[in-house]
Amino acid sequence: MRETLVLNASFEPLATVSLRRAVVLVLQDKAVVEQAHPGLRVRAAAVELPVPRVIRLSRYVRVPFRRRAPWSRRGVLVRDRHRCAYCGRRATTVDHVLPRSRGGGDTWLNTVAACAEDNHRKADRTPEQAGMRLLSRPFEPTPSDALVLALGVQERSALPEWLPAPA
Repeated sequence: MRETLVLNASFEPLATVSLRRAVVLVLQDKAVVEQAHPGLRVRAAAVELPVPRVIRLSRYVRVPFRRRAPWSRRGVLVRDRHRCAYCGRRATTVDHVLPRSRGGGDTWLNTVAACAEDNHRKADRTPEQAGMRLLSRPFEPTPSDALVLALGVQERSALPEWLPAPA
């Protein structure tokens, strides 16, 4: 079982929480179960409830508007679909296009997913200096895209059961 999706009272997705946290929110009447795992139940001495896949908060929680998505290594790997920006093979690390030692930083536009071999080959140089070409340009995801990244959806084939099936 994966984590439980938490919806705001207005049905907007907010985050994911552990099964334990979801059950506590439901038992405290802070949330209701919107979708449950078929046939699975949580049982205790005086209570029994379905194992939640999706819960909805009983009261609306105001979420501050984010103009920009927060940068993270995992976010870069997911944004680039775990594919190396230099060769297209499976990426396991993040590379700084302009190395940190030359003034580059941890930003969406300066980092790309890379395989360890290409990251090592590029070393402390720019792609031009290393004779390497980027297969795709880095971009900054929107805050809504960042929510999907934060949920940890790495590939369309690995979608949690509460997300729509691949087209």
